Amino acid sequence: MVVKTGLFGGTFDPPHLAHRALAQTALDQLGLDRVLWVPAGQPWQKAGVSPAEHRRAMVALMLEGEPRFELDASEIERQGPSYTIDTVREHLGEELFVIVGQDQLARIETWHEWQDLCSLVTLAVAARSGEAVHASAAVHRIERLDMPAMQISSTSIRAAAARGEDLSPLVGTAVAGYIARHRLYSNQ
Repeated sequence: MVVKTGLFGGTFDPPHLAHRALAQTALDQLGLDRVLWVPAGQPWQKAGVSPAEHRRAMVALMLEGEPRFELDASEIERQGPSYTIDTVREHLGEELFVIVGQDQLARIETWHEWQDLCSLVTLAVAARSGEAVHASAAVHRIERLDMPAMQISSTSIRAAAARGEDLSPLVGTAVAGYIARHRLYSNQ
């Protein structure tokens, strides 16, 4: 039997409850065997991110309580920029779903080797109820993930942390505690 795997990559700076809801939705709606959370080691489209060891630790805390969520640290351990296509190639014996938001789908053509990526995977795209999912003609396999609207972003969480606000409703108690203990985002 072929394993159905969701690959959920990102900066995760920090991971938050909307990320978890998206991963859970992918598990449930697509009947996945597992979701691999893949924190980017060197995100080539973003600058000024927190050190990889902190983002890795926060992702590990976010996964607690769901045995089908797994941490895949391959992009952190790999030298050079983090490209999704490299992670996909490490899992070619599996049925792969790359979990993305609509904002990422709109920028898919900026991804490294995006055409090869789209030929190897199904894109599982988070969509708000009632919204259409639009993609380039080169993206052949798309699964829509119906998501409730959640107004949570890593940017707003970092700003809230800098103001000393309680982050638990946004990231859960374990990740909020980690952010507080390590004084992450306090200088922003």
